[in-house]
Amino acid sequence: QVQLVESGGGLVQAGGSLRLSCAASGRTFSNYAMGWFRQAPGKERRLVAGISRTGGSTYYADSVKGRFTISRDNPKNTVYLQMNSLKPEDTAVYYCAASRWPSDTAATFGNYNYWGQGTQVTVSS
Repeated sequence: QVQLVESGGGLVQAGGSLRLSCAASGRTFSNYAMGWFRQAPGKERRLVAGISRTGGSTYYADSVKGRFTISRDNPKNTVYLQMNSLKPEDTAVYYCAASRWPSDTAATFGNYNYWGQGTQVTVSS
């Protein structure tokens, strides 16, 4: 079992930046691929970014490419999502997730096993 706790959400103006953090506990963090999802009101949860166990492979949704950066610090059991040039359409609850993905690549949507409680990100225009 892996426990995940997100932090760093909040209210920011369009064009601003936020950095989300997700602290993991319970199992060996470096054994898990990690991802960030988001869910806006009335919409499905979507994979925003993913990172492999070692951090050598990443994935980004087209909507955030060039603006968001996912990274991880395995000794600190933490994964980050740096969000720059934020837009009102980035407003959502952001969730951290862990995957027992067998290869050292970013896990695909639908292959995540553990979830955090989420943190709200609101971008005002």
